[in-house]
Formats: sequence, C-alpha cells, structure tokens
Amino acid sequence: MAESGDQIVSLRGKVCLVTGASSGIGAGTALLFARLGARLALNGRNEEKLKETANACEQLSEQKPLLVSGDLVDEAVVRRVVEETVAYFGQLDVLVNSGGILTMGTIENTTLDDFDRVMNINVRAIFYLTHLAVPHLIQTKGSIVNVSSVNGQRSFPGVMAYCMSKSAVDQMTRCAALELASKQVRVNAVCPGVIITDVHRRAGLNDEQYAQFLQRTQHTHALGRPGTVDEVARMIAFLASDAASFITGVTVPVDGGRHAMCPR
Repeated sequence: MAESGDQIVSLRGKVCLVTGASSGIGAGTALLFARLGARLALNGRNEEKLKETANACEQLSEQKPLLVSGDLVDEAVVRRVVEETVAYFGQLDVLVNSGGILTMGTIENTTLDDFDRVMNINVRAIFYLTHLAVPHLIQTKGSIVNVSSVNGQRSFPGVMAYCMSKSAVDQMTRCAALELASKQVRVNAVCPGVIITDVHRRAGLNDEQYAQFLQRTQHTHALGRPGTVDEVARMIAFLASDAASFITGVTVPVDGGRHAMCPR
C-alpha cells in the first residue's frame, strides 16, 4: 500500500513544454507541473504575464523555467520554441497545447479574417508544433495533451468558428494517437466546460455579461457551477504523467457534466 506521501501523479524530471502559459489554463498547468517536479519550457504571447508565471513556478520548484515567448501563428516562432526547448534540456517528454482564442460569431456575421484567425491559432499552430515535437517525443516515449473544449463535442450557437476549431483538435487528437501508438507516444485531450479565466472577456463580454454567463452555469452544467483552472490542470497533469500510461486517444470532458446534458 502506498504511503500517504507518495504521489500517484508525478512529472519529476520530465521536460514539459506548455503553450498558452501566460494566462488561464496554460498558466495553471505550468504551476501544477512545477509542483509535480517538471522541468518547464513555457510559451505565451504576453511576455510580461509569461514572466509572472515563470516566477511563480520557480518559487514552487526552485527550477527556473525556460521562456520562449511569441505568437505561434508565426511559423518561425513555432520552430524556435521546439528548437530552444530541446537545445536547452536535451529532450522533450511532454507537450501541452494550451494556447488558443475564443471569438464570437455566427455563420452570418463571422468574417473570413475572424475564421482564419481562430483556425490559425487553435488548429494550425497546434498541428505544426506537434509535427515538429513528435520526433523528440518518440525518443522519450512521451505524451501530448491538447486543450480542447466541450464546444468540440457539442454544438452551441454564436461561436461557430471556435466550435469548428475545437472539433478539429479532437479529431487531430484521435488520429495522432493512432498514428503514434506503435511508437509509444500517447495523445489525449481535455475538453473543459465553462472555466473561470479571462478568455470570455477577451472575446468581448463586459463584466455584466460575464457575470450573467457564469450564473447560467447553474443550469447549463450538471454540477451547477463553472469550473476552475486547477480542476482542468489536474486532469492535464494526470494524462501527461505515467499514471495514464494505458490511456491514449481520449477527449476527456472536464465540464461539470455539461457534455451529458440535453434540454427536456
């Protein structure tokens, strides 16, 4: 029987690259990974916020994360993120694709520019980063965790491009899991419901609209509340770790039961 101090989930010594680490789920994941002993490479677009995340990680683990800031829509930045991580640590064990954006819009009013921006950040950048990371992950028999959304599994009006992008992430997760299984690289995704972050405000909701949005989770989520960043980060850590060694190709809802609900 394990002693109370034993950790079922550990990332000790594993080199973990986390994108979107300047805020929200990415930042929360970086902090938890630091507590679990990971050696961290962090990417985000907001350099100041990324440094704040890194400083908090360093206080938790006494290891200084490698920071590779920049927008992953830029292919040169994607290449630099992978190259600098592997050059610095000599290996890569875990890739967490957490960077993404949310935009509002319907089939009638979503412009091509808006559509392209969502797909470029939420799908194309993840695809290219994963493509470049895979050779290194094969060497370590590592794992990939994509941050998707319940919007990839269920349809909601008013966020069409976002829903499409997350469906693509889910499908990429399953396809890559099958393609890399023979090489012992696992690929999984988390699909959060409404989580308290800044993503909805950045998408255009004001304080009053956001408060109403959170209040609606009493009815839209079976558990009757929004989730927290930590609740998503814990599932990401589990899937990334050896505790999930026989799990690949799953898209796990972390959504308070929202995916299971139907109007009656």
